This record gives sequence, structure tokens and C-alpha cells, in this order.
Amino acid sequence: MEESELWVGFVGAGRMAGGLVRGLLQAGKVPASNVLASAPSDKNLDAWRELGCRTTHCNLEVVYRSTLVFLATKPHILPGVLEEIRPAVGSQHIVVSLVAGVTIQTLQRFLPPGTKVLRIMPNLPCVVQAGAMVFSRGSNAGDEEAALLKSLLSSCGLCEEVPESYIDIHTGLSGSGVAYVYLFAEALAEGAVKMGMPGALASRIAAQTLLGAAKMLLETGEHPAKLRGDVCTPGGTTIYALHQLEKGALRATVMDAVEAATNRACEMAKD
Repeated sequence: MEESELWVGFVGAGRMAGGLVRGLLQAGKVPASNVLASAPSDKNLDAWRELGCRTTHCNLEVVYRSTLVFLATKPHILPGVLEEIRPAVGSQHIVVSLVAGVTIQTLQRFLPPGTKVLRIMPNLPCVVQAGAMVFSRGSNAGDEEAALLKSLLSSCGLCEEVPESYIDIHTGLSGSGVAYVYLFAEALAEGAVKMGMPGALASRIAAQTLLGAAKMLLETGEHPAKLRGDVCTPGGTTIYALHQLEKGALRATVMDAVEAATNRACEMAKD
């Protein structure tokens, strides 16, 4: 199926879903007129209308009028939504869940036998088309569905297919990891403020420093340790600063943070 011929539905119209659809539209993957989003109220739907998308308050209408259906509700209401839409889901549908903590097995149990189900885990920078996403497919989703999803979502950032067991790890690494980076950026800027630089300028420079470092990692393919070593000169400023970070156990603390977030994601999946 050609991407431009897709009819795409979103059951749930929150910020993350809005970020994904914005990326699809900006990349020309899907016409706005082919997108239909549902939500209980108009609170989130106005932004979709401004993009030219169609909206409704009826979840069943989204399923009836779409081929590719994204589930983007809160985790606690998803079971009720699945019960509601189940009668409308057919062999023509591809159902993609963005909902944290809900496994493919659970999705397949609530939906009709044979439903093509995939699960994705995006992160917040998807809203600026610089996200990191992983996805896994259910037993009835084949190479065609996986290739279609990857092609579509690559417009929103990095998109990789992984075993479902990696999704909770991705949550600890990248979903929650965005917050670790913001904390580090804040600390970088505050260090500069302490030394006399205006806060607004320090924040901009900290953000650009992180952006540039990340771009070098992606474009060179070098190991972070190699690039870190390239910055260090014998007896220079960087090695003195890195010594302080090592004394503060930055590396071990970040590893512990990823572990804690991953374990919590696993616990949520069992709730």
C-alpha cells in the first residue's frame, strides 16, 4: 500500500500522538485529509484541526474510516477502548499501540484473532521530529507492516525494530532518558552562571553543546569514549573537568538511573 493512500486514525489525541502526526504531515507521508483523530473533548482536537486533520469524538468512527489505527490513550483506559473498538477491527486493519506498559500479548487478547498488531515506544522529541523510537510486531504482523511503520515513523526521528523485551529498556534509556539530559543541560548552564555568564546565554550554549555532541555521535559512528578522548589534551581543561565527574560517580549514577527506570517500566507492564 502506498503511504499517500493510507487512511490513518488516532484513538487519542495527546501531545505524543500530535508530534507523530506533525512529522508525518511535514514529511509529506500522509495528506492531512487522510488523518482522523478522536478524543472525548475538544481540548486536544483543536490543534489537529489547525493541521487540516479530521476529528471526531467517536473512537469507532476512527476505526471504520482508517486502515492504520494508532492507539494513543492513557494506559488505564485502554482496556475499555479495546472492548469498544473490537467489533469494528477487521483483517484490513493495522493496529499500532503507543500505550506504555501494555504488551503485545495483551493487545492481541483484547482484539479479534488474526489482528495485525504492532507496539511502538516513542519519546518526547518526536514532537520536534527528532525522536528515538523502537517498535515490535505481533505474531500476525509481517514484513510489509513493519516496513510501512518504519518508513512512516522515520519522519519523526530514529526508528528501529527490536524484540519486545527491549521496549522497557528503551523506556529507561530514551523515554525517561530525555529527562536525564535536561537535568544535565540545566547543570551545565548553572555551572556557567556560577562562573558569571548570563543564564539565557548559558542555556542556549548548553543546548547547542548537547546537540552538536549528539550529531557527531550519529554522523561519525565513533564510540563515545573515542570522541571524549579527542576532546582531552594532556593537562588541559577537559581532563580536569572529567576527573571531577568521575569523582561524583556520574557514569555509575546514570547507569543506575537507566536500570531504575527500566525496572519500573517492567513493573508497570505487570500492573
